[in-house]
Amino acid sequence: MSARYTLRVLTDFASAHTLRDYPGQCANMHGHNWKVEAEVQAETLDDSGMAVDFKVVKTAAREIAGQLDHRYLNDVPPFDTVNPTAENIAQWFYREMAGRLNRPGLRMHALTLWETDRACVRYSEDG
Repeated sequence: MSARYTLRVLTDFASAHTLRDYPGQCANMHGHNWKVEAEVQAETLDDSGMAVDFKVVKTAAREIAGQLDHRYLNDVPPFDTVNPTAENIAQWFYREMAGRLNRPGLRMHALTLWETDRACVRYSEDG
């Protein structure tokens, strides 16, 4: 088994959404202060002893969160057609992060999206 380093960064954003076809109050517009935990994994370190600079991961997470911050998610692609559930948001965020960060020796590992302090979803594409 090879060594593996897991780095985790946190960011947040605030947004509103409505859940389409939901049989309850969440079908009404409501908002959340979302918290995002992004995890990347690396198998090697660079010459300075880092897997990846935390700053690189934080910047990617903040830029992606910025696309959703203080927005009505149902108006933001792809959530204008995809139901903006926590699960779908987590998957989209993960894939956006992977597109920016994945390279040989470094990859997105998991994305945890906290809707409230007591409810979250964790998304990964590990085999």
